[in-house]
Amino acid sequence: MGDKRMITRFVAVAAAVLGWTGLLLPTAPSASASTSAASVSAAFASASASAYAPASVFAAEHADIRTSPRVFQGAGFDACQAPDPATMEAWRRHSAYRAVGIYFGGRSRACAKQTYLTADWVRRTDADGWHLLPVYAGSQSPCAGGGRANPHPIDSARPAGQGAEEAADAVERARALAIAPGSPLYLDMEAYDTGKARCARTTLAFIRAWDERVTRAGYLAGFYSSADSGAADLERARERGMTHLPDVLWYARWGAAAGVTREPVLAEGAWSPHERVHQYAGAVTETHGGRQLTVDRDLVDAPVAVIR
Repeated sequence: MGDKRMITRFVAVAAAVLGWTGLLLPTAPSASASTSAASVSAAFASASASAYAPASVFAAEHADIRTSPRVFQGAGFDACQAPDPATMEAWRRHSAYRAVGIYFGGRSRACAKQTYLTADWVRRTDADGWHLLPVYAGSQSPCAGGGRANPHPIDSARPAGQGAEEAADAVERARALAIAPGSPLYLDMEAYDTGKARCARTTLAFIRAWDERVTRAGYLAGFYSSADSGAADLERARERGMTHLPDVLWYARWGAAAGVTREPVLAEGAWSPHERVHQYAGAVTETHGGRQLTVDRDLVDAPVAVIR
């Protein structure tokens, strides 16, 4: 997932990424200096309530998230394949990670065969103290890929209808995995050329229809993309006053200090507080408790799955 091969235009001068084992909110960790998952907590030091001044309409639409009992703050990772139970146990005991992104559906999902991802795995992982971020990799923008193959483009003739259909599939798959209403479902939209106006409109129509259908089913509409692509596009839509935008924004900006309050393409009050995930590094191989995975690193300040 993520803007895997895109060179980020913003590189932090200082990698003030901090150590945090993770708690359900509210907590405001102190500062530290390291680049590992054991060092992400200080990113929350600047996230005080006084920092946020969201626009009134947008704030009203997202007010439920700010009181959610399932908001998590801390270190997370996502991997193409949901790890086996023994690896999850080893990483819980020996790493600072406490949140994990899982690819639960979508026709663009890279690891379509998820060997371990069952309702039992979800319940066990949640009970063991992990916080789950469900990701749905559906149809992709018609101008996605940067020259790479895009086998599942959004149908430009019916983007809203297709978005609603795939949202219904996401809800059905989430329910089958014991992921209950109140959970965020993150739509994975890889980087696309926002400078192509027609394509950007098609992509936004798909996203908004997906959001509306997911929300109507009682879930939170999450969205993942590159900071300079999908996240920037949605920020412009928010500024124009559009409705049916995602409740939670998960953006990729690699090479930057882990943080959820100072993303250059987002207004300070947009998707805040507790409505952001920052993927700050990717394709990193780590070993904890003798178990090795290649993961993307995330800083989470957002709702996580509610498991029934």
